[in-house]
Amino acid sequence: MPRTNPQTARVQVYLTDPKLATALNREARAGRMPLSQAAGRAISRGLQKSPHADPEDRLLQLERSLRDHMRSTARDMQIVQELLIEVARAFFLRLPDAVVDQDPTVQAAVDRRIEQLLDATAARIVAGRSDRDAAPGLAREPRSFDPPN
Repeated sequence: MPRTNPQTARVQVYLTDPKLATALNREARAGRMPLSQAAGRAISRGLQKSPHADPEDRLLQLERSLRDHMRSTARDMQIVQELLIEVARAFFLRLPDAVVDQDPTVQAAVDRRIEQLLDATAARIVAGRSDRDAAPGLAREPRSFDPPN
């Protein structure tokens, strides 16, 4: 019985497809490696692409993908938050304070409108629609305004 290193395994493969054998020989020549090593690399690449090859590898790949997605989402949310703060700053710099701002009725009306806006936005997100898919009148299409005469 042949002795093998615990890190390696001896496998005998019979290739019946001549195109496959030619491609494997070409890969071995291109990589300047023995045919068996080229076959091992090809099998390894094939197993990495196969979702059923190794559940542990697939789980690790999904975890990496999720971590990368979380990082990019966190970065995007930070950008959105900073942009929102800048818009609010510009808005409040140009909007004068008014006595009516202290009126509880006006404040309640503003709070109600904000709640409606948030509810409508949440409903669109849950429904998987964008702002452009919303009901007419809510879409944010650019509008042209005629200058007053």
